[in-house]
Amino acid sequence: MEQMAGKQSIQFARAPHILSGASMVGKKEGEGPLGAYFDKIGEEDGFFGMNSWEEAESTLQKEAVSMAIAKARIEKWQLRTIYTGDLLAQSIASSFGIMGFHTPIYGLYGACSTMGEALSLASMAVAGGYGDYVAAVTSSHFASAEKEFRFPLGYGNQRPLSATWTVTGGGACILGEKGGKARITGITTGKIVDYGLKDSLNMGACMAPAACDTIYQNLMDFNRMPEDYDKIITGDLGYVGQEILLDLLKERGFDISKQHMDCGIEIYDQKTQDTHAGGSGCGCSAVTFAAYILPKLEKGEWKRILFVPTGALLSKVSYNEGKSVPGIAQGVVVEHC
Repeated sequence: MEQMAGKQSIQFARAPHILSGASMVGKKEGEGPLGAYFDKIGEEDGFFGMNSWEEAESTLQKEAVSMAIAKARIEKWQLRTIYTGDLLAQSIASSFGIMGFHTPIYGLYGACSTMGEALSLASMAVAGGYGDYVAAVTSSHFASAEKEFRFPLGYGNQRPLSATWTVTGGGACILGEKGGKARITGITTGKIVDYGLKDSLNMGACMAPAACDTIYQNLMDFNRMPEDYDKIITGDLGYVGQEILLDLLKERGFDISKQHMDCGIEIYDQKTQDTHAGGSGCGCSAVTFAAYILPKLEKGEWKRILFVPTGALLSKVSYNEGKSVPGIAQGVVVEHC
């Protein structure tokens, strides 16, 4: 069977199964609309018993993978490979978080689209026979991200209404050849899309064109319409980016307003939690997928979804040199089985 589909997609001849998903979040996320679904909620100070925010974020990854392994009913040594990444320079949250598993890893950087990238590569590894059990994991932390990309927390800067709130959370999934109640039947690898936007505090607008491009290409490559999916779920466009995405896709002839859902909108209560445009960060789509989306697929409430984590590809260096903020989005087709 030909597995390449269209210009950018793969349709797996042997669809890998998602055996488990696990999530750990901070107190703010635990107080949001999805709080009851998360496996573990950390302490209010965000340190989770560690000495720094970066160490705390590593703890999120370690805990998420450990819980996912236990849920999958396998042993740690059975993991062939871990695909992992985060937002910090040189991906230090991942390297220090995963180090103790003594498992081969691929370190990834797709900004907030990293969970889509990790699931894509993990599914290719399993489908290709390169690992019986493979993990996909990522994380973000509000305080470590603010320190990395924006202002010191003590500065107390004002945030515009277009800004999103970085999710403190880590999410992990274990993939295998069989045994799960949901499987990844296809992927659409995203392209870098740059509309020339330079506002790093409006990442929804920066990422929406990439989300549009990936969703459109997925529909073209698989010869589908929006209604062929129960949900089309973006990672963290928030309220601003969602509006732009819907408009851009309508210009290309597709109306996904009935199917669309955004993890950044779902994870916080806009009226009571003061997160402005919604949630963002690698952990946003990862914990929402592991805690809320995957169980709905496993129960058969949703039969097929298109999961599209979105990322803004900027750094302190590129921003301070006046560069634009390109976006990328990774599409993963997940079905009930």
